[in-house]
Amino acid sequence: MIRLFTHLLGLSLKTTPALLSATLLLIFTSNQPLNAASNDEPFAVLEASIPDMQQAMESGQITARELVEQYLIRIALYEERVNAVIAVNPNALADADRLDAERAAGQVRGPLHGIPVALKDNIHTTDMPTTGGALVFRDFVPPYEATLTTNLRNAGAIIIAKTVMTELANFLGSGMPGNYSAIGGYGLNPYDPRRDPRQGLDDGRPVMGVGGSSSGIGTAMSFWAANVGTETSGSILSPANANMLAAIKPTVGRISRWGIIPITADQDTAGPMARSVTDAAILLGVLESMEPDLRDAATRRCEAPANNDYTPHLQADALRGARIGIPRAFYYDQAQVPGSDELTLTEPQGGINEEARAVMAAAIDVLRQQGAIIVDPADIPSVIDQETARNLLASPPSSVLPYGMKRDFNAWLASLGDMAPVSTLTQLREWNLANEGRGAIPYGQARIDEADALDLIESLAAYQSDRARDLFISAEHGIDEVMAELNLDALLFPGSSGAGIAARAGYPTVIVPFSRVANELDPPLPEGFNAEPRPFGISFSGTACSEARLIELAYSFEQATRARIAPPDFP
Repeated sequence: MIRLFTHLLGLSLKTTPALLSATLLLIFTSNQPLNAASNDEPFAVLEASIPDMQQAMESGQITARELVEQYLIRIALYEERVNAVIAVNPNALADADRLDAERAAGQVRGPLHGIPVALKDNIHTTDMPTTGGALVFRDFVPPYEATLTTNLRNAGAIIIAKTVMTELANFLGSGMPGNYSAIGGYGLNPYDPRRDPRQGLDDGRPVMGVGGSSSGIGTAMSFWAANVGTETSGSILSPANANMLAAIKPTVGRISRWGIIPITADQDTAGPMARSVTDAAILLGVLESMEPDLRDAATRRCEAPANNDYTPHLQADALRGARIGIPRAFYYDQAQVPGSDELTLTEPQGGINEEARAVMAAAIDVLRQQGAIIVDPADIPSVIDQETARNLLASPPSSVLPYGMKRDFNAWLASLGDMAPVSTLTQLREWNLANEGRGAIPYGQARIDEADALDLIESLAAYQSDRARDLFISAEHGIDEVMAELNLDALLFPGSSGAGIAARAGYPTVIVPFSRVANELDPPLPEGFNAEPRPFGISFSGTACSEARLIELAYSFEQATRARIAPPDFP
């Protein structure tokens, strides 16, 4: 039976370690027999889209149970090569059987009915642990599930697994590698799934970065159809860029944050990561609640589309007549930054190398060919403003993230009641110090030390001032101003480089896979260790609640290029 599935998936039996045994045990000890696809042309999940899977289930070619079985086999065979999974849901097959029974009875809940998806492990589930990757939360099952988890279940999605993540969404230690946690270890990039051999960096981290604190590894590997990440500043867009995925970082408040381990409510959001804009748009519509969530006031900010359906915005001709701005200063070209005396200029900052510049030139040519109007340059006012107080690049460090971490993390712990293993950020820090010998904080905990040192009352005025400045330079004097003055539909950023300014503003971005570029490392790799090229996408960013328009533009570009390529086959 194992050979049947490996034949269906084009897989090898060489990699069958402990996880394979555990996953196969889950399959073989379930109530139903292992099935092959019921059609002479078996359906394979590798690179399959959500509409592909729905059509196959509707026609009887495959069942939800068979989808889960195929994904579990892929996880079992390849997980040790890439380390994408923190936990597999032991109820996934039972959930699939229940949803198959509903379909047989004529009840189909929607486009995610029977579709396996994964969640970042800072999103509450009550049928498996939610750890944030932190040792203190190992085996911790929250007393309630996240609003978005409920939305997914109500839509018929099967939550098959929790993904690896950077511990506490990368708000723990300074210098922690992406997708490292005390529980999950180091996530590896499927486009070059090797560990860094360089001296001083040979602690197990990947030789090719995997992006921000969310993980796109399993989605790139077809371990599930799509996954849900979270972002405070780049943690959806960066891993999507690094793993050749499409993703939507929504407006803050578009998706409820209730039941998600926080950094700060000022910038936190969940969002979909997928292999296509279509799949990401379908998932976004399910993640967004029909009505505002009374437990998250920010969900009143944007209006949901009719029937929570973004698929009408999948328009192949949407670029025709669209005005796309090119923010040259800093994001493409180096930019001068005013000095502290407003007369002295510091060293230029930003810019991209020649290879990335050629990739972006090719992307802009595609936009023109599809009928877009390119506005170049469309520099962001706060980037080129020579008054220090109004310049994004000259802005001093902000207290928004550390202040929000102490405020919101303590509030989250309080929501757990007596079940919480620690009750304050202070207790978490103390627990980590007491458990260093068990591997609790190999990269320290400087970020939560900084946050916990703040007095929320004494620091309130400074926080409020920083928050107002962040919004001014990123939104009012930033994205809003340039888009209004130039009548733009979107700004086009290389890779995920626009994540920071959009994050401060709380504004949406849609990223699309496009190319691969050299993985340049400093210091260089040892002689004979040749790095594979890394994925490189393009991002469309806009003003608050503009997801529908951004989806149109991204989908139109995706259909014109179809540039995503799957990771290479593993032996």
